[in-house]
Amino acid sequence: MTRLIGFDYGTHRIGIAVSDPLKITAQPLLTVNVTVSDKLSDEIKKILKDIDFDKIIVGLPLNMNGTEGDIAHKARHFAHLLENEYDVPIVLWDERLSSRSADRVLLEHNMRRRKRKQNKDVLSAVIILQNYLDYLSG
Repeated sequence: MTRLIGFDYGTHRIGIAVSDPLKITAQPLLTVNVTVSDKLSDEIKKILKDIDFDKIIVGLPLNMNGTEGDIAHKARHFAHLLENEYDVPIVLWDERLSSRSADRVLLEHNMRRRKRKQNKDVLSAVIILQNYLDYLSG
């Protein structure tokens, strides 16, 4: 069975999540450090090579008023790189407040600042993907 892959694109790190085969829940996969490049990192390609997926969800960090800023344009560029590499649909998903939600969850679990920083991006990817899965289930 195929899965969905979710990305939380950031200027320093990219969080990656994956759905279960039934596409009900999202689980954290890992966080990849961003390198300044106009190509998809070999690390991301290596990770995705071993996963059977049929759609990619990329968080689109819109401003609170719905407009797109610089980071949203970079996330669109990242989605375009994925689209050029993989023959699957790419969905840009409104991720407003996903990072804030991730921070809140990590704080509720009394996680230290350094540990929160390490886990925030992958948890944001989980939140983005889970929101999309919830949308699909209606």
